[in-house]
Amino acid sequence: MHATEGTTGVGAGGRAGRAAGARRRVGPYTLITALDDSRTRIPVPERRYVARSTDGRHTVLLSLPHQGSDPQRFLAEADASRYLLGPGSAPATALAAPGEPAWYARPYLPVLPLPTALAVHGGPLPERTVRALGVALAETLAILHGQGLAFAGVSPAAVLLAAYGPQLSCFGAVRAAAPDGMPRSGLPGLEPGSLPPEQASGGRPRPLGDVYALGATLAYAVTGHTAPERDELPAAFRSVISRCLARDPGARPPLAELIDALADGDSSGSTTLLGPGWLPGRVIAALAHQSAAVLTAEIPVEAVPVQLPPPTSHSN
Repeated sequence: MHATEGTTGVGAGGRAGRAAGARRRVGPYTLITALDDSRTRIPVPERRYVARSTDGRHTVLLSLPHQGSDPQRFLAEADASRYLLGPGSAPATALAAPGEPAWYARPYLPVLPLPTALAVHGGPLPERTVRALGVALAETLAILHGQGLAFAGVSPAAVLLAAYGPQLSCFGAVRAAAPDGMPRSGLPGLEPGSLPPEQASGGRPRPLGDVYALGATLAYAVTGHTAPERDELPAAFRSVISRCLARDPGARPPLAELIDALADGDSSGSTTLLGPGWLPGRVIAALAHQSAAVLTAEIPVEAVPVQLPPPTSHSN
């Protein structure tokens, strides 16, 4: 039985309440619906679903590797993500047991992948939204780089928008796609415009590659694609995004400088930018619709055996 791959995800108004008999089980979870909207045609590094535990108590975002990819590399990156710090990271909280097909999960909150948000909004996002997005993601990357890590997977589909701010998912997608030294261009799930050139040729992912990928992701947010001509970029973002997209890693700006430029000198960083109104109304409405659809999804719930206390003996 196949999962609901290729269908419209709940984030774009897809129906979460399908017939219970058509649902697929993955580990201890039952799939409710695909997260990603296939109509956006943006590569997604992993197959992502909203799922619920078989006892009905836990709803999660569940990820599977692409068919034909190495499940062990996928699980290794998912396992490493459990140690990520920062409010914008999306670490795994549960992984497949040894011998199981590969999967990992983290708690569900209503989120829209960035490509779905653009589709819902009807085009590129407003300047305030993009500034908030860029600052919050750069702050998250700065924390990860401080841990000695390169995210190696920033792309439009890896960015999930929640009401409180963005999350970075798909940690290590570049490393999971192919080992260092092997070309990565054209591999499933990797969006070519946000793949740093040094990583596309097989180079080891490093922090400045994350800066390139962040620049491409912000370019997507303001133009609808990751490799725009300089003149296509709005004037407010032209200089900073163009510097991020420098082919020479040494010419890319440090994250602190990027944060300052996107925050327009506001020392509070993302705290102020992520306040009420940071997301467009249609995106907020889509998040609310997704939440309602997931809550009302009809899935079978396995009964949990009730443990009765042992009988007690009474003396006369």
